[in-house]
Amino acid sequence: MESTIMREMDYRDASAVLARSLGLKNSPVAIRLAMDKREIPEGMEKLDRTMRHCQMVNLARREGRVFYATVENHECMGGAWALGLRQITETLKNGQFYFKLGKFESTASCTRTIERVPHVEPGSTYATLYAPLEKASFSPHVVLIIAEARVMLKLAQATLFRLGGRITSKFSGIQSVCADACAQTYLSGRPNYSLGCDGSRKYSGIEDGEMVMGFPVEMLQEIVDAVRIVTAAPGSKK
Repeated sequence: MESTIMREMDYRDASAVLARSLGLKNSPVAIRLAMDKREIPEGMEKLDRTMRHCQMVNLARREGRVFYATVENHECMGGAWALGLRQITETLKNGQFYFKLGKFESTASCTRTIERVPHVEPGSTYATLYAPLEKASFSPHVVLIIAEARVMLKLAQATLFRLGGRITSKFSGIQSVCADACAQTYLSGRPNYSLGCDGSRKYSGIEDGEMVMGFPVEMLQEIVDAVRIVTAAPGSKK
């Protein structure tokens, strides 16, 4: 499969630096939103079951699985919509879905939130590709890290290392792994931090003390270099 990013990157080395410097318990996850089946590496395994996107991420980060999934593999309608695999369902669009789950005071407040959920153009994604970063044989769009708050602190410092400024994150307590960390990062080209959501914590093994962060692969080398420095800095808590 042809590379879709100009810079040559050693994903195995990058993953090793992140794991070592941040003390990660599990691998960073490489994710690609493939628009065409020709973007899937030859011989790559297709998922043989139906599950949520956040569970697919968990297979890659905890079990080291490398695979792809098409729309029929995605159990969560909201996740499939956010990632561009399908149209939004009517109950999600009109606010009934999350209202019935008790997440909002009214269907109107739910609709206001859904209208602001970042999502890739429906139908533009043919398949979602997953791999532990060190095993990625494709050019990912997003690198996703799930880890405790201490790690997120270092990632935030690494994000600001070169230019400084402030961290601005956007999330709503729903669709954290699909919309917040993947779709939003893919669309904006900027890192995003999220608290996780009830669904991802229930189904995908995100622990109580863990958060979610996604950044575009174009920033991978910058993040790796900065993480190496900020974690070894004199002012960094060991």
